[in-house]
Amino acid sequence: MKSNRAARNIAVLIILIANIGCDQISKNVIRENVGFYETISVIKNHVTITYVENTGAFLSIGSNLPGFLKTLILSIIPLIALMGGVIYVLVKKNLTLMSALALSFAIGGGIGNIYDRLIHGSVTDFLHINFGLFQTGIFNMADVSIMMGVIIFFIQSYNRQKSRLVKG
Repeated sequence: MKSNRAARNIAVLIILIANIGCDQISKNVIRENVGFYETISVIKNHVTITYVENTGAFLSIGSNLPGFLKTLILSIIPLIALMGGVIYVLVKKNLTLMSALALSFAIGGGIGNIYDRLIHGSVTDFLHINFGLFQTGIFNMADVSIMMGVIIFFIQSYNRQKSRLVKG
């Protein structure tokens, strides 16, 4: 049983490192090769790269907070929560594989964005999707990781609920 848990924990750490690594590599490529506010069309005007720095959280929320308060609310508290999440995923005995996977993606993305805030003072965003009625804000690979974690969680919850309905 301990070998299964060790294998799961190794997989969790690999997923965390891969998410953080892909996020940071993509942001470094953008910082080095794309001008600030420059827009590059990837798929017509439906998928574009636009380099921006976000000093706040989601949709720039909190960007106007005073320095210490911004650092506390947008960096320190989330970092403590994310570290708690890593410990939880590694220590929790009855966590399903899907839950561990979902949390690993979400935590990895969160750490990628916190790293940016602590090292660069802002989060590098660069992807934008526009398909008419469906349009995103500008986001990054850490945000994709977080969303993948949420999607995996919802799929697991749906499957669990469906299973209960069939059994019940």
